[in-house]
Amino acid sequence: MAGRHKADSPELSIVVPAHNEAGRILPYLRQITEYFRNQDRPYEVLVVDDGSTDATAACVEHFSRTAPAVQILRLPECRGKGAAVRHGMQSAAGYLQLFADADGATPIQEFARLEKALAEGADVAIGSRALAAQRSEFTVQARHYRSFLGTLFNAAVRRSGIRGISDTQCGFKLFRRVVAQDLFGYSSIDGFGFDLELLYLAQQRGYRIAEVPVNWSDQPGSKVRVFRDGLAMLRELAVIRRNYGKGLYNTPSFSTEFVPVGASRLALPPR
Repeated sequence: MAGRHKADSPELSIVVPAHNEAGRILPYLRQITEYFRNQDRPYEVLVVDDGSTDATAACVEHFSRTAPAVQILRLPECRGKGAAVRHGMQSAAGYLQLFADADGATPIQEFARLEKALAEGADVAIGSRALAAQRSEFTVQARHYRSFLGTLFNAAVRRSGIRGISDTQCGFKLFRRVVAQDLFGYSSIDGFGFDLELLYLAQQRGYRIAEVPVNWSDQPGSKVRVFRDGLAMLRELAVIRRNYGKGLYNTPSFSTEFVPVGASRLALPPR
């Protein structure tokens, strides 16, 4: 898929990682396809089945029969959310590349806010529940204990080297393609800490990151165990910093064309 001719490339690629999401993914796919139905822009939705043992792949394949923009990519075994997103991003063809959680916690309509941030000069735009919670015009529906532990987690992350970002873990992030190919080409974290690795590398490389408030609602069936996975991600952040210090991010994990900071930053074409 990565080798498709440029003329066939969509404007936007949406990568949706999915592990045992047969019970939750279809409403979000319907929301995505309905949102873009009346927009004059080619797009693709790449659902990456991360070794699911349920009917996730069958559900997506059935849905794609009436929604040709939706495709399924399958990993033979569960490798983790980071591995699934990386596989999807490196298979994507759009000059804008978004990854979004399969549960639809962030409505696809919030994409417009992130796209606006890129149009204004950002290289990466990330959804933020923390910023949204401070503004009355946004709705953030989260369980109180998750909000509390999330606040502690983000404070620890800022002290550990990712500064100036209130919410690193919102599963709704948009990249210019050249930036995505650079960052995901060097990333190596397969678990939930992959967001930390991407943001750490982006800051070290001098990419412009825009944190954008988005509407968000907690969905039942979350795969994240807040306390246990939070501690695991902090350990992964220590690994990320150590890897950077050893120069391990100087050699890409995958074959990519590296675009140095300050080189051609893709302008959004006129609509």
